[in-house]
Amino acid sequence: MTNEELKTTNLLDLSKTIAAPLFEGLLYPWEALPKISDFIAALGPTLPEEEYERRGDMVWIARSATVYDSAWIQGPLIVCPGAEIRHCAFIRGSAIVGSGAVIGNSTELKNCIIFDSAQVPHYNYIGDSILGYMAHLGAGAITSNLKSDRSLVTIPSIDGKIHTELKKFGAIVGDHVEVGCNSVLNPGTVIGRGSTVYPLSMVRGTIPAGSIYKKQGEIAEKR
Repeated sequence: MTNEELKTTNLLDLSKTIAAPLFEGLLYPWEALPKISDFIAALGPTLPEEEYERRGDMVWIARSATVYDSAWIQGPLIVCPGAEIRHCAFIRGSAIVGSGAVIGNSTELKNCIIFDSAQVPHYNYIGDSILGYMAHLGAGAITSNLKSDRSLVTIPSIDGKIHTELKKFGAIVGDHVEVGCNSVLNPGTVIGRGSTVYPLSMVRGTIPAGSIYKKQGEIAEKR
């Protein structure tokens, strides 16, 4: 992918998230990751009381959202209308869950933005990551957000490496992406819009929009 393809507007539809203002003035989507907590703290108190209920310290839940009793939630957190937080979900804070999104059984969230209608329904870990509109991660698929040597994450591109200056950065999953079951998205993975990742994949680097990721070094264009 080129630097141009990695820009926020080429990966994500900002009309499909309450977090759109957070991306203003940012070139790449991962630049928003260190700003999520402060953004929620500022936006939460302005949310209309007839639509959102404040539950605890910096936690705002839409009244039309469903949160199961067994879910564990911690702020800063915003859960938007129609979202579903299912049994035993674990939300560690600094998370925005979009309208109609599904956070499923035993799924863990930490410092992330889940766009509207995205789904992580079974045994997923989403840390320091962004999931685009209608993105879907199959059962057991996770984002790995820390390199084994603890070095800063870089993004490979045709134009050369992009230095994110981030130690923790999982993945940017574009709109309408489908990630197969039990796949691992390594630190700094970026998947372009409409792509599909085969189950049991270990993904590293970037995947262009409209692609099928079969394995490392084998990426086909969708037809």
